Amino acid sequence: MAGFETDAPVLDGWKHVYSGKVRDLYAPADESVTDRVLVVASDRISAYDSVLASEIPDKGKVLTQLSLWWFEQLDVANHVISTDVPAEVAGRAMVCKRLAMYPIECIARGYLTGSGLAEYRASQTVCSLPLPAGLVDGSRLEPAIFTPSAKAEVGEHDENITYAQTVERVGAEVSAELKRLTLDVYTAAEAIARDRGIVLADTKVEFGLDPATGAITLGDEVLTPDSSRFWDAETYAPGRAQPSFDKQFVRDWLTSDASGWDKTSGVEPPELPAEIVEKTRARYIEAYERLTGRTFTA
Repeated sequence: MAGFETDAPVLDGWKHVYSGKVRDLYAPADESVTDRVLVVASDRISAYDSVLASEIPDKGKVLTQLSLWWFEQLDVANHVISTDVPAEVAGRAMVCKRLAMYPIECIARGYLTGSGLAEYRASQTVCSLPLPAGLVDGSRLEPAIFTPSAKAEVGEHDENITYAQTVERVGAEVSAELKRLTLDVYTAAEAIARDRGIVLADTKVEFGLDPATGAITLGDEVLTPDSSRFWDAETYAPGRAQPSFDKQFVRDWLTSDASGWDKTSGVEPPELPAEIVEKTRARYIEAYERLTGRTFTA
């Protein structure tokens, strides 16, 4: 499968097989063991479809620990087998079931923003779903909507698709279940986040088929700042862009005059200043601590 080159660590008992923008995937060195994989979250960060040369210290641990916490909160079958992993990747890795992943990014939107807002302004729809008139940036969508996209290769944009196109790709029965599970995950998580003073605007989840059970199973990461849009409920105000608990500091700096970078140039982004790295790290940790109620330890 396609990926890109990284300095993925060599791990005893595991063979590196793939690297994505953030995660490295390993298969057991014992080729007779085919039911599991090791998923390692790196400190890499991506923006505007590029993986940056700069890393965000502890980001991989935050993503992994937050995903594990969410898996515990959700009443949905997930892919985690254990956190008994090599010492070199302790805290940032999970042993997971090997799933047959569906080629669909399952997105639930409970608030109008981002690419959904851009489409709404052009056609009063999101992924061809008609929405009421008069909505603004940050308007709440009740009920939340399912807006799938087709997975793209590393370095390319995912493509928003309609529900009918999802059915063409994975069939009517699977599409209906993906929609139901995605909205169930969002609804449960939105209530949990709201109780902690955080607005969950939208989230992206991925599912695969567990060959051992035949069940559609939640995989990858879940409800992290990389896969979701979190806003501070205290400062949330519809009608403007909301500050997010994610890599907004990175995006803002890259598109500022200070970076000297043109995102349409085809040139790789420059290294991040230490201040931007630290602010981004602090934002990820704040999201983890506010959601879980736990103190993050590196």
